[in-house]
Amino acid sequence: MSMMGVGAGMGMGRMRPGSRLIRQGMDPRDNRPVSMALWGRVWRTFAKPYTRYLIALVSILAIGSVLTVIPPRIIGMIVDTLSANGGIDATATTRITWLALSLVGISVLTAAFNIGQRYVSACIGEGLIRDLRVTLFRHIQQMPIAFFTATQTGALISRINSDVIGAQSAVTGTFGTLVANIVQVVAAIGVMLALNWKLTMIVLVMFPIFIVLAKIVGRRLEGYTRDQMELNATMQTFMTERFGASGALLSKLFGHPDDDANQFAQKADQARDIGIKQAITGRTFFVVLTLMGAIGTALSYLIGGYMAIAGAMTPGEVVAFGVLVTQAYMPLAALSNAPIEVLTALVSFDRVFDILDLPIQLEAPTDPIPLPNPQGRIQFSNVSFGYPPESKESTLDSWGTITLNQPDHLTLHNISFTAEPGQTVALVGPSGAGKSTILSLVNRLWDVTSGSVTIDGIDVRNLSFSTLRHTVGVVNQDPHLFHDTVRANLLLANPTASEADLRTACEMAHIMDVIDALPYGFDTIVGERGYRLSGGEKQRLAIARVLLADPAIVVLDEATSHLDSANEAAIQHAFTSALAGRTSLVIAHRLSTVTSADIILVIDEGEIIEAGSSDQLLAADGLYARLYHTQFDT
Repeated sequence: MSMMGVGAGMGMGRMRPGSRLIRQGMDPRDNRPVSMALWGRVWRTFAKPYTRYLIALVSILAIGSVLTVIPPRIIGMIVDTLSANGGIDATATTRITWLALSLVGISVLTAAFNIGQRYVSACIGEGLIRDLRVTLFRHIQQMPIAFFTATQTGALISRINSDVIGAQSAVTGTFGTLVANIVQVVAAIGVMLALNWKLTMIVLVMFPIFIVLAKIVGRRLEGYTRDQMELNATMQTFMTERFGASGALLSKLFGHPDDDANQFAQKADQARDIGIKQAITGRTFFVVLTLMGAIGTALSYLIGGYMAIAGAMTPGEVVAFGVLVTQAYMPLAALSNAPIEVLTALVSFDRVFDILDLPIQLEAPTDPIPLPNPQGRIQFSNVSFGYPPESKESTLDSWGTITLNQPDHLTLHNISFTAEPGQTVALVGPSGAGKSTILSLVNRLWDVTSGSVTIDGIDVRNLSFSTLRHTVGVVNQDPHLFHDTVRANLLLANPTASEADLRTACEMAHIMDVIDALPYGFDTIVGERGYRLSGGEKQRLAIARVLLADPAIVVLDEATSHLDSANEAAIQHAFTSALAGRTSLVIAHRLSTVTSADIILVIDEGEIIEAGSSDQLLAADGLYARLYHTQFDT
């Protein structure tokens, strides 16, 4: 157990300020000191539910550590029995037999306690990993869309995987090691004092050297763990981007696979260099401590031998004392490094709390208003909106500097309109005018900067996110499909949908013939981001998914942009029947798809500059008319 304590301290260190790794843009918070007060938060937030397991773990570790100091004393008794002046007689034989059996019994007990320790430790460790991952996942899921544009996916994945495991080891590893080492040191020194207190004092005089050495080495090792974590997160982000279908295609199209490999090699080189420094420094420290322990043991045999010759100790006591010195020195060395171990073990928890402390900023209402039977009336009242200021770095730390409701400039200016239940409202205008931004405010991907957006007279900020998701269905210009089956991607909209429901929605979206032609029908894997399907097929599948959800409001953001003329016409006929009775907001660059809309809003530079039917806008001879004639007169 004490050897584990020394090993737990290996690889803990801090890079010098201004090192190459820090200069390359690592999160600046990763070089701040870890507060010991973090232990209290760890206990309150995650460890408290495992109190009974922790008590059991401490008890098992304590008993197991005490058991480790008993065999040396028994061995000493065997030696004294063998070296007795009276020789070996029946009594001595019986005594040796029972002492040997005692060694076997203690070994069996130690093995049993080791198994029990492993079981309890696994219950705590795996439970903590589960709790940490679920808590992190839920918190990240609540973050607004701006968070995911300001951070790196690989860094988030690294926190949920590597850092969570490191945080778990801080409880089950470092905590358990400290308990075991403390008990073993106390027990070993207690037995040594009982054997000969003078020799004990002489041997322990070397302990201050252990402390000084541990502090010197600890200053060089303390930051290595955090730096390695950051490098792993950087490499994971790099791999996530390059191994995705889109990233791999982009890399191949622009001829950069070799450059990407070289960049990755540079990061791997940094990780290798840190690992080598960590290994060499840690091993040197361990070898020196082992050497000093050996010197202490030799000293105990030397002085103890003289004492035995003088009759102050028995030969068996000298042998037992020498073994106990080894059992005391190693945990003492580990405990001398305990402050470093504790602080560096908490680095992982600190990084986990970095995520949990990030402000959500787009909070769900504390007392949401129910909307049991949505009619679909949408009203924008003097809505202005601006995106948050861009950060220079895409780090987790940068999110803490972003305030969503304090934009640098406004994208939308005093937008006001009403879409009555069942109406189709089309948004047209040049690219970048603010059309998609308007749609994103309906299902509260963003909050308005000023003004209000209401559904059936209720401000969307007073509706729960669950209500909004069930009320508003969205088909984006580039719909996302998970690397799963067609069925699984459809059931995202309605997990209880039957096979008949799936077929009906797909037939209405004119995608059923494509699905029937797939090797396994609904159970065919679509590939990452749906790469096995064409752009038009993905959009029709996304339209089927929305139809399956049966929302009161449908938002179509260029939903037919990837369809050819024949499919576009089929989809328009499907929408005519499928969207009957639903309110729909539609963005389309092809004006042919929205000429029949009840209201057409012409957006330019974040403002509504025209509104009316297609005929009315053509008669007004404004921007809509110019866009219309550009498309239809060519």
